[in-house]
Amino acid sequence: MTDTTPAIEGEFICVVCPNGCAIDAEFIPGDSPKLIAFSGAKCPRGEKWLRQEIESPMRTIATSVLVRDGDYICASVRTKSPIPLAKVRDVMNSLRGMEIDAPVRVGQTIIVGPAGTDTEIIATRDVAAIMPI
Repeated sequence: MTDTTPAIEGEFICVVCPNGCAIDAEFIPGDSPKLIAFSGAKCPRGEKWLRQEIESPMRTIATSVLVRDGDYICASVRTKSPIPLAKVRDVMNSLRGMEIDAPVRVGQTIIVGPAGTDTEIIATRDVAAIMPI
């Protein structure tokens, strides 16, 4: 995109606090999007959230992985910290088809740096080991 890229206007609903402010924003899209102007945020957290959502969106992932020889077939897992939105698909692909061995404990690290990100995938459910029949 060039300096002559036209600005886009849009409405964003802030998810930071219970106010759920409807924030009108004007921004320049592209590889390096830039927030130009906004209105409607009822608190300073709204501006910080909007700027990140436009300029560098981040997400957390919650999913599950298969567990071998456990008292549950799956264990829920999540990212320990948010990752860039553009990396979500890559991280999910790194988890696809993954199987881990029981026992699994809440907080246990399952993967370090999935898809080259700066986070870990951690377990959010205990799964006890059972003896196969």
